[in-house]
Amino acid sequence: MGKLKILPAQIANMIAAGEVVQRPASVVKELMENAVDAGATQVAVVVTDAGRTLLQVIDNGCGMSSVDAVLCFERHATSKIASAEDLEQILTYGFRGEALASIAAVAEVTLRTRRPQDETATEVRVGAFGEVKTATVAAPVGSNFAVRNLFYNTPARRKFLKSDNVELKHILEEFTRVALTRPDIAFTLSHNGRELFVLKKAKSLKFRILDLLGSNVVGDIVDLSANTSVVRVSGFVGRPDTARKTPGNQYFFVNGRYFRSAYLHKAVMKAYEEMIPDGVTPAYFIFLETDPHAIDVNIHPTKTEIKFEDDAVIFQILYACVKETLGRNSFGASIDFNTEGATPLPQLGQSFEQYKEVTMPVIETDPTYDPFREVPDQVRNDYGSSTGNLSRFVDKSQDYGRLFEEKTLPLGRLLVLQGKYILTPAASGLMIVHIGRARERILYEQTLRALGQNVHVTQTALFPVQVQVGAQQRLLFEDNAALLAQLGFDIAAFGTDTVVVNGVPEGYSCEPGKVEQLVSDLVYILSEEREALPEMLQQRLAEKFATLGASHADPPSSPQDAQRLIDTLFACDNAELTPNGRRIVSIVPLGDIDKKF
Repeated sequence: MGKLKILPAQIANMIAAGEVVQRPASVVKELMENAVDAGATQVAVVVTDAGRTLLQVIDNGCGMSSVDAVLCFERHATSKIASAEDLEQILTYGFRGEALASIAAVAEVTLRTRRPQDETATEVRVGAFGEVKTATVAAPVGSNFAVRNLFYNTPARRKFLKSDNVELKHILEEFTRVALTRPDIAFTLSHNGRELFVLKKAKSLKFRILDLLGSNVVGDIVDLSANTSVVRVSGFVGRPDTARKTPGNQYFFVNGRYFRSAYLHKAVMKAYEEMIPDGVTPAYFIFLETDPHAIDVNIHPTKTEIKFEDDAVIFQILYACVKETLGRNSFGASIDFNTEGATPLPQLGQSFEQYKEVTMPVIETDPTYDPFREVPDQVRNDYGSSTGNLSRFVDKSQDYGRLFEEKTLPLGRLLVLQGKYILTPAASGLMIVHIGRARERILYEQTLRALGQNVHVTQTALFPVQVQVGAQQRLLFEDNAALLAQLGFDIAAFGTDTVVVNGVPEGYSCEPGKVEQLVSDLVYILSEEREALPEMLQQRLAEKFATLGASHADPPSSPQDAQRLIDTLFACDNAELTPNGRRIVSIVPLGDIDKKF
């Protein structure tokens, strides 16, 4: 007897669903795209428990007949393609007819739908083992999909879902991608009864970006436009000086469909060469329009990867377009030649001397004056009594040292050099301490103690600082609130896309500009997946926060501060190396110094 056998249809559907429905965000993506394809002008997304309990998408599109309402849950039931040739000219989101069948295979689905010409709506319930129940109900025109208990019949997949905030973050990403492509459609998104987005129809893509991502993003982008025989490029790219360490707000769309492309991302980054430092990424919203016959959107189950007929040509066009846009826009400071309102300067002609006599100043000197000789009494008397004017001048000359603040002078045998190094004599020569790296080591060990013992010191800001981070990043701060508080950060969520910084750990700056950069760096740290062992995780977090703290600290304001820094450094378990192995202290032997002379 053979070993091979045909899987039952229900099990086969569950396996196939894994390609389309990877997490709750996958359901939101598929149902929103179906709503757009249905011609909706209003789409509402309702989420409960980050999609575990309920995912509901309501639209006012064309709706379906009672027959189509049942048929749409069958695999490969689609109105988009009828022949192989139709695959070469797809302009809609969905076309394979897999989404609803895949969703129904791993969840309980209820559909209510009505067409404009129908008086009543059709309700279809798909339960366990594909059981289908239909009924006639009252409902408005459009479709209402309610997906409950996702992965209820596949416990292993449900167990591997992340926390609610992580899953909600992915839902927000999918919602944003669809909403960006259609500014002419009104979208809403609510979670656990709380409205996260209420997007009205926007006048243009820039207004939709403003509504979705905030004014700080809109203020940092410039228009991108090019029209060639191969592809039309439009959208926006970010200013080089606003590039961030955190990958985010990088979007490619082709014919209105979101896609990912590491290859085209390189084209954008190449255009920014020598404009941004290594390790940062600019924001961009790039829309490509091309002949649908020249692309293949059917190479990935989730349709997020695109194959262009000639990738190299698209690469060169995109690179040239972004490069030209960056060159056309001036991001540096410019000279203002506008003299309106300025104080007029006198105009001096060649005959100026005829009207005002020019005389050379007479300089009176005393050739016998010797500054190193004691001031004779008769000279003092020339200026008055011995306690008169000259005495006042002499006394003041003794105070010239006050012009040099104490922080610029060595204290004992210690010297701070340009705020970067501390120099002090050692038994064998000269010891040089790298201030930034010393702080890294100190903060690393302090952070490890804080993570292990919940010991921290917070300095409260005189005025709380609001930072707009976007809805997705705001969730990061909610999800990591306990960790941040443990390290001494007092950061609270505010509204749907903003955080308020009330306090920072001791040693960090509370200045608004530095706080905004601090929040950006925190997003970069918290965005990384943290799935290591607890001990390794603590060390990795401590290293990142130590580097962050050292970069935000001000140089020693006095030799006393420098001395305290050295004392704290040599109280550490390892005062010679940073957490990532860079040298902190170096000794220059006396013999090497002698060779300089």
